[in-house]
Amino acid sequence: MSGFDFDLFVIGGGSGGVRAARMAAQRGARVALAEAQGRSGLGGTCVNVGCIPKKLYHYAAHYAEAAEEARGYGWHGPAPALDWGELKRRRAAEIARLNGVYETLLRNAGVTLLDGWARLLDAHTVQLATLHADGSPAHQTWRAERILIATGGAPYVPHFQGREHVITSNEVFDLEPLPARLVVVGGGYIACEFASIFLGLGVRVTQLYRGEQILRGFDDEVRHFLADELRKKGLDLRLQTGVVAVQRRDDGLHVQLEDGGHVVADAVLYATGRVPNVAGLGLEQLGVAQGAQGAILVDEHFRTNVPSVYAVGDVVARAQLTPVALAEAMAVVDHLFGPPAGAAPRQARYDLIPTAVFTLPSVGAVGLTEAQARQQGRRLRIYRSAFRPLRHTLSGRDERALVKLVVDDASDQVLGLHMVGPEAGEIVQGFAVALRCGATKAQFDATLGIHPTLAEEFVTLREPASVG
Repeated sequence: MSGFDFDLFVIGGGSGGVRAARMAAQRGARVALAEAQGRSGLGGTCVNVGCIPKKLYHYAAHYAEAAEEARGYGWHGPAPALDWGELKRRRAAEIARLNGVYETLLRNAGVTLLDGWARLLDAHTVQLATLHADGSPAHQTWRAERILIATGGAPYVPHFQGREHVITSNEVFDLEPLPARLVVVGGGYIACEFASIFLGLGVRVTQLYRGEQILRGFDDEVRHFLADELRKKGLDLRLQTGVVAVQRRDDGLHVQLEDGGHVVADAVLYATGRVPNVAGLGLEQLGVAQGAQGAILVDEHFRTNVPSVYAVGDVVARAQLTPVALAEAMAVVDHLFGPPAGAAPRQARYDLIPTAVFTLPSVGAVGLTEAQARQQGRRLRIYRSAFRPLRHTLSGRDERALVKLVVDDASDQVLGLHMVGPEAGEIVQGFAVALRCGATKAQFDATLGIHPTLAEEFVTLREPASVG
């Protein structure tokens, strides 16, 4: 028996930490997981203040549009009214249920759950800060052969005058009351999603972004197409617009702009990126190498320069997505404790990551953008189609969809697939399998479509929009 309390000590109860802890315990390892559950709950950002509640609010935002569209199909009656308090209560109940599911999975796997704030004292020692029943501080110390840091990320808000008046995605789900006017600052997927969600909930939304177009990193046609669709729905989207200060006055929050103008709102949401959550972990004292914004530097096995310390998920800032954190966690477990019988060790891959943006309409993408493919010096065939979905021929809504394929002209391989339209994430997930298998445009052409669906457009694109 070793002199360690645990074979693996996981710091952080988010997606990557929970998966690594559970899978390692199922391989027979002695595993502990530390999470300050008073801060949120098991499941991390995704379950508590990210993917899950955001998608639930995305669904909620769609129902107002659906009620309007129903009139085109012969359904008449008074427009439904949103009970914001009920939506928040029901969301909170579902999140609490999921927290319990995570706890049950961990305990059933044999993981020791510890509630408190963890700090590394040395390469094998973790100190856990907790509270006695009377509220006084207490500390526990544990020894582990290996330590895995999976503490995720946190919203980043730059320093400016009036910073104390703004909120982040952590607080936006429980705003009280529902604001009549909302300013969203940022142009990434989180900013665009919340702008779209609150617009759908009936809020007057202004989105401010310093860049030339929203969704930097996505295909340029997708970016411009989505911006046009959101503006048609009533979003006041202002590009190349920066914020100087936020002031609280009697009539609301005054957002002062770089051009001298201002916007008045009831709430200001900053969605200007996320940074690794590394404060207080003791990394500097231990000498763990870190990169930009504190991201923990790791090798191909997610090991830091301190051999017994590993890290996965948003804290390593490779691709800040839940499925990526899960893949990284499984790669670590296979490396440390061996893969399942008969299986090869898994590796996290960062190419062909399918991505969705849950706006209204939503965005889905997998593979290279047209610009990325051209940067590789490839000769391309671009296929695209923009059209009014069948659903809106009767709904009366002036909403359009876009589908696009980026194809390597020499090999005929489909390098990228992009769309804007209803259920984009559901559609692109299936096509991601095809791209992972190296599908060619000829194989797309040979695939029968399901008619009438939006997804069939991807297998019925015949004439390239451009070649070269």
